[in-house]
Amino acid sequence: MRATTEEVRGRLLDTAERLIYRDGISATGVDTILAEASVARMSLYNQFGNKDGLVLAALDRRDRRWMAWYAARVTEAPAGRGRVLALFDALDDWFRQPDFHGCAFINAAGELADPVHEVRRLAARHKQDLASFVSRVVAEAGERDLGRALFLLIEGAIVAAMVEGRPDAAADARAVAERLIPAA
Repeated sequence: MRATTEEVRGRLLDTAERLIYRDGISATGVDTILAEASVARMSLYNQFGNKDGLVLAALDRRDRRWMAWYAARVTEAPAGRGRVLALFDALDDWFRQPDFHGCAFINAAGELADPVHEVRRLAARHKQDLASFVSRVVAEAGERDLGRALFLLIEGAIVAAMVEGRPDAAADARAVAERLIPAA
């Protein structure tokens, strides 16, 4: 039975997302993606135009999925201080995953020097959306002035967890946040 266009597209996106996240954009060749996805070269070009189009689509999908996961994980905590601290508890869960390789958007932006490259713009949008989400959670807890500070604390924890291989960076960041947020 022949795969549908959507199945082929999904395999390409799944494979590209996994390989790019694990190995980086430059280290992930089109031939490797095609072989692992069991897809013909023409399918990639028909679906995405080129490798850049595939990378952008894979990262765009990762952005939507990661933000949905993070928001769901955080908002399941009790409103107020508990939800603010859940920002860090969710990170702790993520950092302890065996396939954790840092933030896909920090990694991608670090590979691309051109600040107007589409992937860099997508990474910037992801960070803006994350900062806005953090600010909303913090504002709902009555701490409007701490949103940016906690966002930067989150970003630092992500980098420390990845670069230093320290999943406990989330707990360290949470401890700092607990000192910044007055008890309810």
